[in-house]
Amino acid sequence: MALSGHPFLAILAAMGAGMLSGLLTAFLQTKMGVDSLLAGIVVNTGLYSINIAVMGNSSLLNMNKTETVFTLMQKFLKGTFLESQYKLVVILIAVALVIVFLTFFLHTRLGLAIRATGNNPAMVKSSSINTAMMTIIGLVIANAFTGLSGCLLAQSQKSVNIDIGTGMVTIALASLLIGNTFFAKKGILPRAIGAVIGSFIFRLVYTIALRFNMPAYMLKLVSAVIVVIAISGPYLKARAKLLKRNLSLHGMAAKDSDTASGKEDQSC
Repeated sequence: MALSGHPFLAILAAMGAGMLSGLLTAFLQTKMGVDSLLAGIVVNTGLYSINIAVMGNSSLLNMNKTETVFTLMQKFLKGTFLESQYKLVVILIAVALVIVFLTFFLHTRLGLAIRATGNNPAMVKSSSINTAMMTIIGLVIANAFTGLSGCLLAQSQKSVNIDIGTGMVTIALASLLIGNTFFAKKGILPRAIGAVIGSFIFRLVYTIALRFNMPAYMLKLVSAVIVVIAISGPYLKARAKLLKRNLSLHGMAAKDSDTASGKEDQSC
């Protein structure tokens, strides 16, 4: 779509393709009895061949001469102080729209039902809510945003590589976990903003690693370490609080024991 000169239609097409992918994943999970994780892997594997077919049997497409939403924004901002930051402007607009949509949608009755299905499907099912339908809608919406991000990334770097999404699951997981560390008990809006902040922190660690001239092949190890720290962070934080509490109790017990011993000495 973008190569044909329709960058905005390309975004809608990418989101539509993502919705179909989510629908297929949900169908395998809810109607075919396939495990949720395995269903995602199966669909992702099949999409590799479909992407190659869409790209004309090529693993790489060049978009250097293609008009994108970023080049259009650059023309729109020409002569302003934001002209050099046109890419950042587009990304901020996209992120803001997604956050606003999620904040409002997840507070609707349907959004609350989807959230409840993720937290406790057994309870939701007992409330006469169709958990299969909630799963389908949730996966369709989530994959629509996946398609949106992929399309914007391709238009931003003006090239499409079949391996463009490699490692994105790790990045997304780390971003969510890092954001959840700061906004674990907050509402939908802070959690959504936390996910964005988590992605910045993740990339910041990457940048620091590159600043120290770390070899490129070590970045995967850095990603793994970040994910482990993000996952174990809440657990270690809880353990630290428990340890601090135990030490405090032991200190109080020791103090009471010393006080009791002092009183016995005085009585003697």
